Amino acid sequence: MKIKPLPPLNSLVAFESAARHLSFTQAAIELSVTQGAISRQIRHLEEYLGRGLFVRDKRQLTLTQTGAEYYDSVQQSLLLISSATGAIVQWQGNQQLTVVTSNAMASLWLLPRLPEFQDLHPDIDVRILATDSLQGLRNSEFDVALFYCRTPPTGLQATPLFKERVFPVCSPAFLARHSASETGEGEPEDILSTTQLWLDSAEDWLNWSQWFSSAGLPPQEPRRRLNLNNYPMLVQAALNGQGIALGWEQLVTDYLKSGLLVRPVAVELNTTARFYMLEPEEPMRRKPGVEVFRHWLLQHVGECEDVDAAIEASRTG
Repeated sequence: MKIKPLPPLNSLVAFESAARHLSFTQAAIELSVTQGAISRQIRHLEEYLGRGLFVRDKRQLTLTQTGAEYYDSVQQSLLLISSATGAIVQWQGNQQLTVVTSNAMASLWLLPRLPEFQDLHPDIDVRILATDSLQGLRNSEFDVALFYCRTPPTGLQATPLFKERVFPVCSPAFLARHSASETGEGEPEDILSTTQLWLDSAEDWLNWSQWFSSAGLPPQEPRRRLNLNNYPMLVQAALNGQGIALGWEQLVTDYLKSGLLVRPVAVELNTTARFYMLEPEEPMRRKPGVEVFRHWLLQHVGECEDVDAAIEASRTG
């Protein structure tokens, strides 16, 4: 729907300033134009409206009743536009950064490491937007995106971060209650008799049927199953001792190191998907803050490649 009628927009800015100061001279100083330019803009607006807005007196300038009523509406409208514009411009500064990522990557990997980045670079403001869908990402406004996928979306610059190994994880208490072996390390088929935590997702996450197939077992219905549509919630259920979840190595490493989660079986699956850093192919301008974040992120990726010892140490037995 076309918005009409609309007056000349430049004349509204001139009118608001002149009405606020009750002076064409002060309005001209504020807007860095001549007094004659302000006078012409006001006259143009009055001709468009067909009504006078000011009473012009040699000693003072006053608003007509129409002018006073119109000023209130024009000022409020310009303030709304200014506020909306400021909110956008605020996140376009050189030292401000918008990161779009999944809930899993945000809560389990990025947020635990972000305090280090903030300590190193206190002048860079980071905004994190969490979404579990890659759809529409290309049309979103962001500086960096972090996502797990088999094939990166077209139209974006993709930098591989790390591959993923997937293996079952559970709490030590859950393992103690359900393990039939003396060492605590069981066989893949032992999982069938416990509660499996399933992730309901349309994205590229591996499911239990695929994992059992990789372990050489035919897909079978679990004895008990709990479905969740959010991976951090799935991990929390495992931490609570509610079942066995499939753990993505980089997302659960911190819990394995601390001993809050353990691996009940040794079988793991190397996935064909990986985590990527995604960026617009042709950003309007490369922000210094983005370059700093990229460098910090890639440093951490190098550290993540050396986690095998910690993973092995977390295994029971």
